[in-house]
Amino acid sequence: MTIRTEITRADILPMDRYARERAERRKAVVALKRGRRIAVGPYATFHFESYETMLQQIHEMLHIEKGGEEQIADELGAYNPLVPKGRELVATVMFEIDDPERRQRVLGSLGGVEDRMRIQLDGQSIAGRPEGDLERTNEAGKTSSVHFIHFDFTDAQVEAFRRPGAQVLVGIDHPDYGHLAVMPEAVRAALAADFA
Repeated sequence: MTIRTEITRADILPMDRYARERAERRKAVVALKRGRRIAVGPYATFHFESYETMLQQIHEMLHIEKGGEEQIADELGAYNPLVPKGRELVATVMFEIDDPERRQRVLGSLGGVEDRMRIQLDGQSIAGRPEGDLERTNEAGKTSSVHFIHFDFTDAQVEAFRRPGAQVLVGIDHPDYGHLAVMPEAVRAALAADFA
């Protein structure tokens, strides 16, 4: 099976066709995403992206914003960096806190958290690399509720990750948010398919 690492203009459906297929496509991607996420601590969820999740996101943006042909290049530019490139995993990390006061307090204490995300595998720590699109922590030290993080693997780490039953931990080691979670085997197996 060929791993798709880039979405092209040719992959974008005509919007009338997407509108007809939208409910079915959204349902399929929701099921796909369910097997690609992991909660880390009380507030953070790592949503591991793929060609399919980003293709769906582009179609949704085009459907909702109705920008036509002119919008397509912008969406490809925005979402292609989040498609894994064959030797990486890419996660959208969301801090979900319903209470506005608590959200303000927690995010206000997590400055720099985007530099403190890790995957642990066979005793090795694979540091997350924040997407360089913009700063996620402001000058006051408040972080964003959404982060885009790349985890770059060596060939040996890819092979170790692919091994059935491999213990994989996902974590954040920020002083004010130190949490680890064991990646379920079903999630590990799904993400192993992202590697070329």
